[in-house]
Amino acid sequence: MTFQLLVSTLNQNDYSLLDNMNIQTDSIIINQCDKYYFDEFIYKENKIKFYSFNERGVGLSRNNALMRATGDICLFADEDVTYVENYEKIILNAFEIRPKADIIVFNVPSTNKDRPTYIINKNKKVRWFNCLRYGAVKIAIRTEKVRSANIFFSLNFGGGAKYCSGEDSLFIAECIKKGLKVFTCKDIIGYVSQKESTWFNGYNEKFFYDKGVFFACLSKRWAKLLCFQLLLRHKEMRYKNKNIFSTYKIMRRGIQKTLC
Repeated sequence: MTFQLLVSTLNQNDYSLLDNMNIQTDSIIINQCDKYYFDEFIYKENKIKFYSFNERGVGLSRNNALMRATGDICLFADEDVTYVENYEKIILNAFEIRPKADIIVFNVPSTNKDRPTYIINKNKKVRWFNCLRYGAVKIAIRTEKVRSANIFFSLNFGGGAKYCSGEDSLFIAECIKKGLKVFTCKDIIGYVSQKESTWFNGYNEKFFYDKGVFFACLSKRWAKLLCFQLLLRHKEMRYKNKNIFSTYKIMRRGIQKTLC
């Protein structure tokens, strides 16, 4: 099997992120900036395709990479990830021992204690009801299985989009709905710094409204319940110290916004 790394990044003026990320494989870099430019070169015996586009949106960035991908197995990446040695071998081995897996989600721990990532402690199958905890930088795919199912990232959610995070969760949920098999693997493939967020500005009104929109896109049937359980499970998520029902009303307004 062949492998490619699909990197989403912003405002790169040189190729220093290749060293910063410890890239050791063929890669497609999507650099969202203020110009259009393409370069192709060899870096440490690996083929690098570097695209610069005058556009914004993390979903758009990942889709641009996915449409151009040629690797049998691809891993989504952000510029703030530093990969361990031989990450390609770790990922390909996981797919070899799980021949039925269309997608495997790996561990990418955060080095920022204030913004931890979910840690996978067990190799298991991912179901629809527990698929919302995995960021895109954890996701490796069988490229043609995903493309043949016509699954791409939402352009409405995530950094640079109208609504805040959720494009990665919607991606995995769509894969499961369309019958693709998703598994976890507790192997660590890299570490993410998580220094800054391009979308999180605190638990404000927009945050809760956007969560309502997100849950409606995830499931119109279960959106109200999903909103309420989020507030019950995370008591710190209250808008300006209001009670749970006041915050829930904001989310209900988001549910009423028809996108999906």
